[in-house]
Amino acid sequence: MSIPTPELPIGIERIAELLPHRYPFLLVDRVTAIEPGKSLTGYKCVSFNEPFFQGHFPDHPVMPGVLVIEAMAQAAGLLTQLSRSEEEIASQQRKVFYLVKVDKAKFSDTVVPGDRLDLEVELTRTIRNIAMYSCVARVDGKQVACADIVCAENSGQ
Repeated sequence: MSIPTPELPIGIERIAELLPHRYPFLLVDRVTAIEPGKSLTGYKCVSFNEPFFQGHFPDHPVMPGVLVIEAMAQAAGLLTQLSRSEEEIASQQRKVFYLVKVDKAKFSDTVVPGDRLDLEVELTRTIRNIAMYSCVARVDGKQVACADIVCAENSGQ
């Protein structure tokens, strides 16, 4: 079955319908490009008002690397959700995707307040309820992080 490409950009309201995350842990603000079943591009606007900057670090605010990884994982979850038909999404609302593995994570620069964290994810393989993605995060076109991640679908029980 062919999945139509959704109308772009996809804003925060639709993202909140597709992901279970909420403030302060929803880390994708917009989807700007998608090829269902293949790839997605989106971004997170990083503000000084993010709660993690209070302690990481007070005199030199840096977005924690684990949250950069989480932003890429959430973008991967959006790719999976947006690659389903509306009927599939509606009938499987209780399905939740969990990040189960991170490989080859590399951080090459910091992410600071005022940056727009561009997220690129590519679906590399699926096996039953497990999906593997290759992810890259960039700021101003420069790679700041990359990782291969694996997510597994759970019924949310």
